[in-house]
Amino acid sequence: MTTRSSSRAGSAAKPDPAVDTLVARYPPAVQAVAAGARRLIRRLLRGVEEGADVKAAIVGYGYGPGYRGTVCTLILSKSGVKVGLTRGSELDDPRGLLEGAGKVHRYIQLETPADLDRPWCQRAESRQPTPRGRERTGRRALHVRSAAL
Repeated sequence: MTTRSSSRAGSAAKPDPAVDTLVARYPPAVQAVAAGARRLIRRLLRGVEEGADVKAAIVGYGYGPGYRGTVCTLILSKSGVKVGLTRGSELDDPRGLLEGAGKVHRYIQLETPADLDRPWCQRAESRQPTPRGRERTGRRALHVRSAAL
């Protein structure tokens, strides 16, 4: 990521102005979906860092510097927003919500703000992420559980 903003652990992350600049390059409908997805991620992942990779048109969220700390991404396009899940291929997905055939990542396609009202978003908001790895690195990591999707 080219820029990152962070906040104290346990509090909601602050929006990154570089992400605002990136999102502004897209049609209003995509901007609305991206804004809703950003709010949802910052609510769910307390203390997460948000960063923009402007060249790749990706917004990254993580609990440490670089790729190793990345938990999820927003992949922007003219037709919508994909919520990319780092290590999503390791998740059980009994309802078939995740798309993609890569060896590591999976994503969920969002085309309208109403997609954020789907049941998987509501269930995700009612659960807390499970931190782990704190004892080794002092940084918070996220263990994504398929039930949260």
